[in-house]
Amino acid sequence: MPRNRRTVLACRPGVNGESRPENFRTEDCGYPVVQDGKVLAKTLFLSVDPYMRCRMNEDTGSHYLSPWQLDHACEGGGVGVVIDSKHKDFHPGDYVETWVWPWQEYSQVSPEGLRKLDPTLFGSRLSLALGALGMPGATALVGIRERGHVTPGANQTFVVSGAAGACGSLAGQIARLEGAANIVGICGSEEKCRLLMEELGFDHAVNYRTDNVADRLKEACPRGVDSYFDNVGGEISETVIKQMNEGSHVILCGQISVYNKDVPYPPPLPQEVTDILKERNITRERFLIMNYLDKFEESGIQLAKWIQEGKLKVKETVVEGIEKTGEAFVSMMKGGNVGKMIVHVADP
Repeated sequence: MPRNRRTVLACRPGVNGESRPENFRTEDCGYPVVQDGKVLAKTLFLSVDPYMRCRMNEDTGSHYLSPWQLDHACEGGGVGVVIDSKHKDFHPGDYVETWVWPWQEYSQVSPEGLRKLDPTLFGSRLSLALGALGMPGATALVGIRERGHVTPGANQTFVVSGAAGACGSLAGQIARLEGAANIVGICGSEEKCRLLMEELGFDHAVNYRTDNVADRLKEACPRGVDSYFDNVGGEISETVIKQMNEGSHVILCGQISVYNKDVPYPPPLPQEVTDILKERNITRERFLIMNYLDKFEESGIQLAKWIQEGKLKVKETVVEGIEKTGEAFVSMMKGGNVGKMIVHVADP
C-alpha cells in the first residue's frame, strides 16, 4: 500500500497575526479506502491562495468560508488523477479538479463539485486548472466583463493592484484584450515591474515599496482612472480611488493587505474615500466568482483560446513537495510569487 502524507493546520496564527511555516505540519496518515459514490484520487497539484488566511482563524469573517480545523488536513484548489472510483461518472485515469481538495497525497474525494479536465484545453499543463483556466482566470475575465465596464475605443485607463499575482497578472492582459487603452499595474518589486511591462504588455508599472504611489499614478494616468481591479485594499487602494473619474468602477476582488487583521470584509474605508465614491458615483461592489458559476465554462474556453493564440501569457511559481505547501502559502502571502503559486505534489 502506498505511503500517504498530509499537511495539517498545527496552530492558528491569531486574528491579527501573520501566518508562519510553523502553523502547518506534514505527517503520515492512513491510505483511504474508496466508498460507494466516492472517488479515490492521487494529488498532482495544490493551490495556495490569499483567501486561505481567513480559513486559518476560528471565525473566518465570511459566511461562505468555513475555518480549517486544527490537526486536520487543510484544503483548497487541487488537481489530481483518479486511481479508483465507485461513482458512475468518474473512471481511473480521469484528470479532475475541485476547490475543496485536501492537502494530502492520496484522498477520497466527493464527486460534488469535482470537475473533469478536458485535455484539449489543458494539454500537458494541468496546473492551469488552478490558475489561468481556473478560479483566478475566471475571476479576472468575468470580473472585468461584469464589473469593469471596459469599452473598446473609449481610451480608458485600467489599474490593477497585486498586478504580478495569480489574478492581477491576468487581469491587466485581459483588460487590454477587452479594449482598455492604458494598463497600469501596481506591484512590490522592480523585477515584477519589468515583468509587467516587458513580458505582459502593461503600459506602466508602479513599485509601491519604493515609489510615491500617488505621484506615479498621476504620471501614468493623466486622464484619471476609469476601472480599478482591486486585489489588495488598504492604503494602496485608497490612493487609487482618489484618482478615479466620475462614473468609474472598482472591481473588488481581494484585500490581501488586511487578511492578517481582525476587520470586517470588505474592510471599511476612511470617510474621505467613502465621500469620494459617493460624490463621483464610483461603483465598488464585492465580486465573487462563485456567484457566476454559470459563466465558468464559457470563460475557460475563451481564456484557453487566448493562451493558445499567444495573446494571454501565464506565469507560475512552482514549489516541489507536499511538505512545502505551508511554506508556499506563507511565501505567497508575502509576495514571493510571480503569477500563480502552485505546489507540485506528484506526477501522474
